[in-house]
Amino acid sequence: MSNLSRRIFLLGGLTTAGAVALPLGASAQPSATATPFPFTLGVASGEPDDSSVVLWTRLAPAPTNADGQGGMPDADVAVDWQVSAREDFATLVASGTATARYAQAHAVHVLAGGLAPDAEYYYRFRAQGFVSPVGRTRTAPSPTTVGRDFTMAFASCAHYESGYYTAYRRMADDRPDVILHLGDYIYEGGATTNGVRQHLGSEIVSLADYRRRYALYRTDPDLQAAHAIAPWLVVPDDHEVENNYAGTVRADNSPVLTAAQWTARRTAAYQAYFENMPLRAAATPNGNSIQLYRRVRWGTLATFHLLDTRQFRDDQACGDGSKVCADADLTSRSITGAAQEAWLLDGLGRRLATWDLIGQQVFFARNVNAAGAMNMDAWDGYRASRARIQQGIIDRAVRNPVVLTGDVHASWGNDLKADYANPSSATIGSELVCTSITSGGNGSATTTVPNGALNPHLRFYSDRRGYVRTRITPAQITADFRSVATVTEHGAAATTARTFHLHDGQPGLADA
Repeated sequence: MSNLSRRIFLLGGLTTAGAVALPLGASAQPSATATPFPFTLGVASGEPDDSSVVLWTRLAPAPTNADGQGGMPDADVAVDWQVSAREDFATLVASGTATARYAQAHAVHVLAGGLAPDAEYYYRFRAQGFVSPVGRTRTAPSPTTVGRDFTMAFASCAHYESGYYTAYRRMADDRPDVILHLGDYIYEGGATTNGVRQHLGSEIVSLADYRRRYALYRTDPDLQAAHAIAPWLVVPDDHEVENNYAGTVRADNSPVLTAAQWTARRTAAYQAYFENMPLRAAATPNGNSIQLYRRVRWGTLATFHLLDTRQFRDDQACGDGSKVCADADLTSRSITGAAQEAWLLDGLGRRLATWDLIGQQVFFARNVNAAGAMNMDAWDGYRASRARIQQGIIDRAVRNPVVLTGDVHASWGNDLKADYANPSSATIGSELVCTSITSGGNGSATTTVPNGALNPHLRFYSDRRGYVRTRITPAQITADFRSVATVTEHGAAATTARTFHLHDGQPGLADA
């Protein structure tokens, strides 16, 4: 890159959100008319290891066009990228040019390598004569070192129509080292008339539909701020495809689809998910499947085991819903599939780090009501599957297993028990459940644990929206359940509803 081009790049800044015009260069496109700003969806990073990180952007000057192409021409576009250890980009540690392809809706996934372990960086892009906003990212420590203490925030369930993304902004304000998203990043339903904001169009089915829906969500400035502040680790749940789907089985028949159309819908949903997330090439979809369960090492301090509890699960027992259902105990039933279950148990048995963090989508601990009914879409609908995981934790003497969960639109803090029918049985781990970003609306101020007397291992509940912020050290995890009082009005403050400590070698939640 020329010295002139390098100086032009210096116009960027971490909070830059508008267009910065540049003279023609390697990535600029000549045009007889003014070229619109292409970085309307912001920037993101993800999947850090000790020497590299994925950098993401997508060119979309007209992001919500119905064809899903974001207003871009039917042509590939060169995109320059830079990484610096300095916010002013006075010196570079990595740079190059990537190709934003029309066939991938001009999404860019750059694997920026050659980086130092346990280090903070800044990055940005340039295309069509414009410089992007600047993102902050970081690498993980070396797999053989503890590294620094770090802050990890996690979230789920961000229905666009239900409210404003204030919780994402408050996560960005915390400047975490990594953000974990546990699914329902988008919702597939059509526009309604009673939401705080409105989806565009009817329920999404085609690739163009899914691309357009991601673009709508990603135009939100609070979501962009959360992406720009830290690298993300992501796993989807159901709404990225269709509510409560199970493997290849649809949850409902609306809209009516043939078997071939349902397969095409999953194919489109997985492709759009990959296009819009900062994922490594290993997650590139293969037709109507996508490889998403994986491990991410954070030195010897933490190992993230990221699960996919949708693609390989058996159909929900007894027709789904909250049921008293003997079939949920069948040993043949699995929420992960046999291969993923074996992979998880093998990884837990390696005990690679002080903390084994299991990032997954649906409620893990038992949660039974007075009628004896349980949620068939959660692990309560796959009780033998859960029992095998828990027995594996016991047999492998996993020191600090922590399940991280989304989906249920409320905050929960749970102890994991060797035998949920016996409250005095051993506590073998912990579950932290984040509430939604917006789904369910404002919620209420209640903190009474539903059916708490029947489930004494369920230690905390909050009905507000928000996220969980954790501070992870060799000695303990400090978990703050953060909440906002309203999502129907923008800009609410975040407060800590409850804090727990998880102490090394002492399974379960301890009061702060």
